[in-house]
Amino acid sequence: MQEIYAGSRIEIKNLLGQSSRENDLRDIIRGLRGDRKKISSVFFYDELGSRLFERITALPEYYLYNTERKILREISPEISGSFDRIDIVEIGSGDCSKISILIGSIPESRRASIRYVPVDISCSALKESADIISERFPLIEFYGLAADFLSQIDRIPDSSGRFFCFFGSTIGNLNKDQALAYLTDLQGVMNSGDNLLLGVDMLKDRKILERAYNDSEGVTAEFNRNILNVVNKKAGTDFDPKRFQHVAFFSDEHSRIEMHLEALEDMEIRTPHLDKSIPIEKGERVHTENSHKFSRQQIVTIIESAGLRIKRIYNDSRKWYSLILIVKD
Repeated sequence: MQEIYAGSRIEIKNLLGQSSRENDLRDIIRGLRGDRKKISSVFFYDELGSRLFERITALPEYYLYNTERKILREISPEISGSFDRIDIVEIGSGDCSKISILIGSIPESRRASIRYVPVDISCSALKESADIISERFPLIEFYGLAADFLSQIDRIPDSSGRFFCFFGSTIGNLNKDQALAYLTDLQGVMNSGDNLLLGVDMLKDRKILERAYNDSEGVTAEFNRNILNVVNKKAGTDFDPKRFQHVAFFSDEHSRIEMHLEALEDMEIRTPHLDKSIPIEKGERVHTENSHKFSRQQIVTIIESAGLRIKRIYNDSRKWYSLILIVKD
């Protein structure tokens, strides 16, 4: 475990390591050589990808971000009222804008007893969050983990009290079975009395959903194509992002938004890790992300099947989005 940042109340550990880089390479090659080519969405978030996603969250079409923030502003005083001597663990933390709402609602007299533990695959995002949190909330202890929050949740430090946050409907990147498996694993990490605040995007009109992932400024398209730059760095491939177009649509069959990159021409992709090039035909698609949308009953069933109990469900007035407060008994 490598220490990559340290200060008086700041510490960031890198848990990714060499084995993670080897796993990334193996996953990339396997995905590109499959009959239906795919790239894992975890590769969206290099430094540029993180900046592009921040721009997406400010777009008027992308309702998820502002809707979740609005709910969080309304409920944070109620939720944080009892926070004292606990760890706030944010899974897939990204930027610190949402957690800042929650931390800001904690009485200043109790902030010195709080440790914030963001877990994210992006070291640059963690460093930026550390600078912002330490300036805005100097009493808060910051202990960041650069880790794959899907496979390394067992590395989250134990403590006598923890409040987990999983915002952004990131749970929607998993299918229903994967979401159940992940929440079951998380339940195994949680102690009795630990809480989880889970963000979930709800089913709604497909036009609203598709507009959110096909913005008029083309930022989501740029974000999607940037994944090829990340793959080039990690696998030595020679993708040209300009040779692909962004495709995003709602699948009724799977109840999800799918994002793809569609080849604009025939090409051969080379990498030093393979003897032969990878052919991609014009019109062929590389699947980059799923974003599942849930009915209320679907998400309730998943949470309860994972051995967790729902304390309360908070919605916006349109019931487009939910923040679900969960406890492990």
